Order: sequence, then C-alpha cells, then structure tokens
Amino acid sequence: MNGLFQTLKENLTFVLVCAAVAAAIVGLAALAERTLLKDKLVRMSPVRRTAVCAMLAAAGGLLMFFEFPLPFLAPSFYEADFGELPVLVGAFSMGPVAGAVIELVKVFVKLVLKGTSTAFVGDFANFFIGCTFVVPASIIYHLKKTRGNAALSLGVGTLCMAVVGGTFNAVYLIPKFAQLFGMPLDAIISMGAQINPRINSAWSLAIWAVAPFNIIKGLGISILTMLIYKPLSGLIKGKR
Repeated sequence: MNGLFQTLKENLTFVLVCAAVAAAIVGLAALAERTLLKDKLVRMSPVRRTAVCAMLAAAGGLLMFFEFPLPFLAPSFYEADFGELPVLVGAFSMGPVAGAVIELVKVFVKLVLKGTSTAFVGDFANFFIGCTFVVPASIIYHLKKTRGNAALSLGVGTLCMAVVGGTFNAVYLIPKFAQLFGMPLDAIISMGAQINPRINSAWSLAIWAVAPFNIIKGLGISILTMLIYKPLSGLIKGKR
C-alpha cells in the first residue's frame, strides 16, 4: 500500500511539474508579445487563428509518428521527428503564444493517437524542449521579419534547445525517466556509454548525446522551415 501511495505521489508530482512548466512557457510567450512584439504581430480573427492552430497541431502530431533514432549519437529511446516543423510555421505566422499552444496540442494529438512509450516523460520533454526552440526563434523573427533574421532566429532557437534541453535532461528528465519508467539510471548511462565512452553520468549523457542530438534535429527543421515558410505564410494569414 505504501508503494502504491508513493507511486501515485510521484506521478502526481510529475503532472504538476508538467502543468507548471507549460503555464510558465505560455505566460512568458504572452509577456513577450505584450512587450517586445507589441504591434508587430499580424492580426487574425479568433476563429481563423483557432482553426489554423488546430490544423498545424494535427499535422505536427501526425509527423511525430515518423520517428527515427540517431544511433551514432544517442540511445535508441531518443528519437527525432519533424513535428516541430508545423509548430515553427505557426509561430512565425502568429507569434510565440500560438507556437507554444500548437506545441502543446501537438503532443496531446500524438498521445491520443499513439499513446506513450516513455511513461509520459518523453512527451513532456518533447513539449518543453520544442518550446525552447520555437518560442525564442519566434520572438527574434517577429522583431525583424527578414530572411536573414529568420535564419538567425532559427540558429538561436537551435542553440537554446541544445543548451536548455541538455541541462533540463541532466537535472530532471533523465532521472525522472529512470524513476517513472522503472529503468535504473546506471542502465541508461550504460546505453549512452556504448555509443560514446565519454558518457559516465547524466550530465555527460546530456552533453555528449542529448545536446548534439538536439542540434542536428534543430538544423534539419530549420532548413525545412526556411524552404517552406514563405509559400505557406500567405495561406495561413489569408492573403492567398
């Protein structure tokens, strides 16, 4: 019985942390829109904005089905996908709040259609780390909407995703995954050490596996965003 209560407590704590982080990200994005991006965002009717967010979130959720590992960099439970691509398109079109909301709904779409294989830790990580990419990139892009600044914003977003995502993995996500998924932390670290012998702790796993993984993922999505955003932006904003 004590074990059951402990498990419920751990799961409830994780859920509360997820909710608090999601609220904080949306709140920070809203603050940026009211201050840094005041009068810089394209106005869109609530109905159109909701419909566009829903379609992009659905597209992102479906893209998450096409996951693939990077076995030369990270253990197999780290899988890349292009789910952030529609999220970035939405964030560049409508702002960082829309990006954060699309990111959140995208993860829910994936959970409804596919479920979780990582005790929800991977799904929370996908939301949080995706936001560390999308929200900064969107803020910088909307400050000056040029192709050069778009490339700069994507570069900064990729760097944020690598640094913040790696740190959060080491401090919270990797230990929490070991706890909730029931896999010893040493076993996870050992999986990383088989790929890179410099990995011998959660921090070194984050530095030598998670951060490079996120950089490669971010660069790939950035290139695709630069290629497709301009043709799609007019459709999203109702100008075509």
